[in-house]
Amino acid sequence: MAEISSNTSADECTPTKKIKIETENECKNVTSIHDVEFCSSTFNIKKVLQNNCTRKQICIEGAFKGYEGSAVILLEKQNFSDDEAALKELFNKDTVLHKLYNNNIYGNYECYPLKKYNGINATIIHPATAKHIEKFRRKDLHIIDETYELYQKITLPYIESSSFSIEWVYNILEHKAEQDKIVYEDKDEKTGFIIVNDLKWDGQTNTLKCIALPFQKIQCIRDLNASHLPLLKNIREAGTAAIAEKFNVPASQLRIYLHYQPSYYYLHVHFAYLMFEAPGIYVEKAHLLSTIIRNIELMSDYYTKAVLSYVVAEGDPLYTKFVKEGVINEVSKSKTTED
Repeated sequence: MAEISSNTSADECTPTKKIKIETENECKNVTSIHDVEFCSSTFNIKKVLQNNCTRKQICIEGAFKGYEGSAVILLEKQNFSDDEAALKELFNKDTVLHKLYNNNIYGNYECYPLKKYNGINATIIHPATAKHIEKFRRKDLHIIDETYELYQKITLPYIESSSFSIEWVYNILEHKAEQDKIVYEDKDEKTGFIIVNDLKWDGQTNTLKCIALPFQKIQCIRDLNASHLPLLKNIREAGTAAIAEKFNVPASQLRIYLHYQPSYYYLHVHFAYLMFEAPGIYVEKAHLLSTIIRNIELMSDYYTKAVLSYVVAEGDPLYTKFVKEGVINEVSKSKTTED
């Protein structure tokens, strides 16, 4: 992803950078902001899609001046470092503390540390499709208890017709992108996989997040059966060994899970540090890899018989399909709105 200047106004963009931006835009037929250096002030805000106070994250829809198409920017405040030497720099003469109030032994302050400790992680999607914009818009959620019959009738047709492009997955598997993020690779066609750092991981062990992508193409956990046990076990065993060696995090401190519904339909396994409350670890979305393996060992076709519960967002196409089938009752929504 292209670097984002920390400048916040057009006047703060240096003349050299402005010239470079203009020259590259004129000389290259670029369609994505990722192809050039740019100043953040070229982004025009259209609307806030969601503001997650718990995660200190905001999601904004807008457009870059001089580029066609919409863009989505996710801004999330960076985590504190565990390094005590780095933390000591927070408590120096340049850190400003402004008292809001105090009561007995408790005081509430606004803290303004040095600029380098005010970092924000930014993820930019450009050009962003209507699907991307809808994906990040805040919506009410509903629980679905999906039988395999509902999967075949509603979910599978939706997956086949409406899923996001997974070209970026093949770029990783074919060594066309993100090669510097590869943690481990097993090239076997049936049981092999690649582990890469998660795009949003900031590199600190206490927020460790990696993803395993198998070479064998599988859409989601509904497609898993006994024939996939060697692959799943290899991902678990070789994956945990690689992470332990590279990041010094043992298997007993890893949360290893799959999502259903996933954000993209190419089977992938998440590895996250157990103490890190990563997004998507909740019971209505995450399925532990160890549990999936045990379920298939008990019943080879478990995932073609099981009822799987998950959430759908109000207004999404999948939500609309379940409403039409009477699986979701919209009457409860109108009652909640009135309340």
